[in-house]
Amino acid sequence: MSRMIEVVKGSPQHRVTLRVWDTSEGIVGCLTGGESPHVGGVVLAVPRVSLTGDGVSCDCWLTPVPGHKDLDVAVPIARSICVVKNVPVSLTAGIHTDNATSGDIAAFSENCAAAGDEMIRLLT
Repeated sequence: MSRMIEVVKGSPQHRVTLRVWDTSEGIVGCLTGGESPHVGGVVLAVPRVSLTGDGVSCDCWLTPVPGHKDLDVAVPIARSICVVKNVPVSLTAGIHTDNATSGDIAAFSENCAAAGDEMIRLLT
């Protein structure tokens, strides 16, 4: 059985949406936002035993669309969910605003982190 969970964070100008489907075999997710949601990259996080031998860590494979930086916000979310849930996580991300300023990028980054934190809380 799978369930879909959605978290929305930020003001209308900097809103991001994180949707995940929690399946019996892992988590599939989509992180979108801005004026033009799209596919900017995909991260696959797979759990493994920590190199210290104590606890869970993960390995990640990244597939960015050339010229896109969406994985900068997607990787930390996928890693965190993977380690907490100890299941594979696939997260596709695409956030875009025309002529984004450094302030816009900071606001989107903060909202993505907040969405990831809330999603982990909802998944556990």
